[in-house]
Amino acid sequence: MVTLVAAVALGGFWLGTRAAGFAAEAAGIPATAGLPWVVVEKGDTLWSIADAVTAEGRDVDATVEEIMRLNRLDNSLIRPGTRLYVPGG
Repeated sequence: MVTLVAAVALGGFWLGTRAAGFAAEAAGIPATAGLPWVVVEKGDTLWSIADAVTAEGRDVDATVEEIMRLNRLDNSLIRPGTRLYVPGG
């Protein structure tokens, strides 16, 4: 009987911590919080934006990939008026 009560209590505790974890994720701070961003203008490309924000001597291709990751882009197509987060610092 004691084993059954302990198992139920542990199961309830485990479910409670899982639910709290999911709630924290849903209300959590996004990965882009505090990052600089740019608004895409007509004629901009991911390459031109990455080139503008990449420090001298750094790899622009890596910055393009990071911009795509930060903004969850599947391809390099961007549209004017879109806000893009860019790597900071």
